[in-house]
Parts: sequence; C-alpha cells; structure tokens
Amino acid sequence: MPPYVDIESISELHEFYGVGKPKHPLITVIDVGSNQVNRPKELLTYRLSFYTIFCKKFTGTLKYGRSYYDFREGSLMFTAPGQVVTASPDMNIEEGWGLFFHPDLVNTGVLGRKMIDYTFFQYEANEALHVSEDEKDILTTCIQNIRKEYLQNIDKHTTGLIQANIELLLNYCSRFYDRQFYSREKVNTDVVQQFEKLIKDYFAGETPMNSGLPNVGYFASRMNLSPNYLSDLLHRFTGKTTQEHIHLEMVEKAKSLLWSTQKSVSEIAYTLGFEHPSHFTRLFKSKTGYAPSDYRHLN
Repeated sequence: MPPYVDIESISELHEFYGVGKPKHPLITVIDVGSNQVNRPKELLTYRLSFYTIFCKKFTGTLKYGRSYYDFREGSLMFTAPGQVVTASPDMNIEEGWGLFFHPDLVNTGVLGRKMIDYTFFQYEANEALHVSEDEKDILTTCIQNIRKEYLQNIDKHTTGLIQANIELLLNYCSRFYDRQFYSREKVNTDVVQQFEKLIKDYFAGETPMNSGLPNVGYFASRMNLSPNYLSDLLHRFTGKTTQEHIHLEMVEKAKSLLWSTQKSVSEIAYTLGFEHPSHFTRLFKSKTGYAPSDYRHLN
C-alpha cells in the first residue's frame, strides 16, 4: 500500500508542499508548477480536509470516455473535503496553480449553502474541465483577486470579499462545464445512448425483482462515470434527472405488464423491485394520472 497522508489544515498543506507559512488560516493559492514546490518521490495517497481546485497544464493526450483528446491548453480538477487523491512522481505538470479553502471559510455565508450545487466537486479525475487559453485567463484573474484579498491585512470585509470571489470563480467553472458538455456532443450522445440501453436491459430481465429499483450509482459504475457527472450530463441533454429516467422506464414496463399479463398489481410491483405495492401504485399514478388497476382497463 502507498503511504497515506491526512492533511487537515492549510498550515499542514504548506508543510506538505514546503512553501513556508500560509498568510491566511483557511485559504491559500499554491503555484503547483513551481520548481520550489515539493513533489512526491513515490506514489502517494493523501486526503485533504478542504475544497481544492487544481489548474494544471499537461503534455500529451488524455483519455476521455472512449476517445483521446489533446488537453495541452490546461485542465481543472476539483475535489471536495475528505476525498482521497493519489499523486504520482512522474506526473508531468508544465505549469499550474491550486486553490485550497476550508469549509469553515464558506459555511458562514450564502456560499456555504450553495456548495452542493457545484456538483463538479464530486466528478472523477477523467471528467476534468478542459479550458481554453481565454477561459484560463478569466479563471486566473479570479485567482489573483482571491490571493490579493487574503494577502492584505484581515478586516471585517475580508471573508465576504473572498467568498464573493470564490463564488465568481465557481460560477465561471459552471459556465465552462456547460460549454464542455455541448462541445463534446458526439461523445456525450454516446453516453446517453449507452445509459438508455443499460436501463432498458435492467427492466427487461428479473434484476428488479432480485435487486430492487436501481439508482444512479448502479449505472454510473457500469459506465465508469461518477454519479454526479452522469446526472448532470443526462439533465443537460435530455432535460430529465437520472431518477426521472428510471421511473419513466419502470412505468413503461409496468404498462406492458398490466396489458399483456394477468399478474395482480401487487405481483407487478414486486416484479419491478418495489417492497411495498402502495409505493408502486403512488408512483405509477403520479406519472400517468391513473391507478394501475384503472389503467389496465383503459380502452
């Protein structure tokens, strides 16, 4: 097993990178492409207690889905507090920065309640945001403003201004991710089609009866995607959440069973993975406007 390191404070992070004492206890920006920054001499696994955004410029190509793309312009990777990251000594980073901020910094304001909306903090590394030079310039300006603010003497305005600049940065990241979803339409269309096939296959057999209704994690794991990334992609391309897709496919299967078999409503509910027939009846009615027993007798 590789060495495992817990980094729980900004001070410990600065010690890890060997960059001196931090200027603020809850936030820092580190030039991760600098020759002055310590790099792991062996495969290293560590867990950070804060939000991180890495902007790194790599050489070569990176596999994304089933295809390879040229990412020399730069990539952004996000991690949430408590996530485990593995760094390799042969990682080839030409340049880049890392923004690290503790949850305590944002939890005192509106931004703390909005962090859950920035779902890309739960994406996998292969689902990174790949930015153009113009986009990178915008993000770098945000980072410079954040750095300037925490380097000044702390006063009653400091926290609010830092929070506002972090929120601006994250809103730009959301915009750029939207651009990326649509600029890779062919790849993402393939993902949607793969998901639709998986969900139809799931309800075509006896899996629901044995395993119950599936969740987004079930399909994401089979597609080598993070649940949040799959959910966001489906919503952007179809306008429906993953759960809505699952429920709609379940309803279509239920309609087929109601019309083509003599199974009771309870038997159909168990066949589709419901522990309680009443839950099936309530969901079916919410999607069709009819109770299952009434739907069966429609002309």
